[in-house]
Amino acid sequence: MNAAGLLGGDFEQMEILLISRLPRLLAVLCTGTGMSVAGLIMQQLCMNKFVSPTTGATISSSQLGILLAMIFMPRSTLTSKMFFSFAAAIAGTWAFVLFIQKVKFKDAAMTPLVGIMFGNIIGGITEHLSYKYELRQALASWLTGDFSLIIRGRYEIVFLVVPLVIVAFLFANHFNIAGMGEDFSRNLGVSYNLVLFSGLSIAALITASVVVTVGSIPYLGLVVPNIVSMFKGDRMRGTLWDTALFGAAFVLTCDIIGRLVIFPYEIPVNLTAGIAGSVIFIGLLFCRLNPGKYKFGRGHQGAVSK
Repeated sequence: MNAAGLLGGDFEQMEILLISRLPRLLAVLCTGTGMSVAGLIMQQLCMNKFVSPTTGATISSSQLGILLAMIFMPRSTLTSKMFFSFAAAIAGTWAFVLFIQKVKFKDAAMTPLVGIMFGNIIGGITEHLSYKYELRQALASWLTGDFSLIIRGRYEIVFLVVPLVIVAFLFANHFNIAGMGEDFSRNLGVSYNLVLFSGLSIAALITASVVVTVGSIPYLGLVVPNIVSMFKGDRMRGTLWDTALFGAAFVLTCDIIGRLVIFPYEIPVNLTAGIAGSVIFIGLLFCRLNPGKYKFGRGHQGAVSK
């Protein structure tokens, strides 16, 4: 593609733009926005900066749901797979949240470690079932985040992210209050369980729509909200749009790098995002566990008081 061909009305280049390039760009932006906001919601509600769809078993559960759809409904559409994925994602996320509520960890780093272990258990079940029913190859596209197969007609489900992000913004203050704990929420007249269920459902639905369309992208919902909160504070309504924009820019950058490293071949975005995200996560872990040495943002209490 080139500007001269597009402006000159070249039919073949216009077709490439509308069928492949534009859908891919929209999928990249929606994926980055959605997964970052989902991570922000989960961190706020779980009162832990290390919780995300990756470390909260949401992505692993979503992949298991897709596999169950392939086993019990072999001819299921993307929409049907998304419903299975959403049901499994919300079940897995709730199981993880209930566990960390029952077992209070003194070290904040223990929560994501438990989530990663729980996610690996679910991933192991998924692997076993995929081998048993000979669906390993069919499942591979949902285990690896990749935008190379995004074309018009098979990416539109990811547009569900847009209304869900708007709903998250409208109820951002409720998520902030619920993030202060059950007793605090009741004192302010907010139904803690209802807000918690609604927030986790939004995060699970965003994750399901992204995984069904693109696949899994690690660390996205973990590192982006943390970086933004370090400089913008913890008031969710004030950081949500910054988180969404930075998440979209992060995924777009990773996708461009993946397309240029071994051009004309392409590296899946989950590899570039995973490498960048793991390095950033180690840095964030060090900063969060040494708050006296590294101070950013305005803090949770200051954010709530506003």
